[in-house]
Amino acid sequence: MQALESGTHKESNTADSALCRAALYSALALGFRPPSSETVTHLLSPEGTAILARSAALVDGQTTLASHILKMAGVEERSLPSLIASYQRLFGHTACSAVSPYETEYGNESLFQQPQEMRDLAGFYRAFGLRLNVAEHERLDHISCECEFMLFLALKEVYALEHADTAMGEETSKAVRLFLRDHLGRFGPTFAKKLVGEDQGGFYAALGEVCFSFLKCECERVGVTVGPVDLGLRPVTDERVPMGCGSGTECTAMPGVCESGEGEG
Repeated sequence: MQALESGTHKESNTADSALCRAALYSALALGFRPPSSETVTHLLSPEGTAILARSAALVDGQTTLASHILKMAGVEERSLPSLIASYQRLFGHTACSAVSPYETEYGNESLFQQPQEMRDLAGFYRAFGLRLNVAEHERLDHISCECEFMLFLALKEVYALEHADTAMGEETSKAVRLFLRDHLGRFGPTFAKKLVGEDQGGFYAALGEVCFSFLKCECERVGVTVGPVDLGLRPVTDERVPMGCGSGTECTAMPGVCESGEGEG
């Protein structure tokens, strides 16, 4: 991992299916990080998308998710420079970008709700021995961080199944359900649909469709309500927690929970 260190369709509870989910969460985590040669190799090549499509077919039992994945290899954006330009246009360098990748920017709750959500995220990560990799200069509510956490849980599920560790399996399943209900499955659908609208016909629109379809499958699988597609952004005020200030100093509003660093988003 990079940012973190160390339903109607009911799929079978097997190690193979958990590995497929891990592969898809890994692809989303990679896709929502700043583009690299790895992005091109795994998410834009026919070989890379074909492997992911096979995993998707097992996850949703249909062809919808797989077809969205295969579309990524057919977009016009094929070079790393073009991906970088699109990434900067869509996600920018602050929390208030065209499509904010930060969970706590979504919702009309009280301003005090944002630090509470950040603490809840930090609690999930700490409970499984994970911490933010400060070298990545990223917030723990970034979509890529949350996908990496779900990747970790899927791999933990694989281990539990292969070693017949019932207690670990139950603990992991509970964490998956709660994390989808309260975090990734809550804001992810809005984020994905905003991305589709802002990048029509582009690579990130295709990735947004994959994200939306996969999260829908995941929420259905664990029996939680998938989040809405129209969550509003929280208003920017002077009282907002300075999450995207880029000052390179620890966030004074939440000491020990998060750090704001250069190169946000």
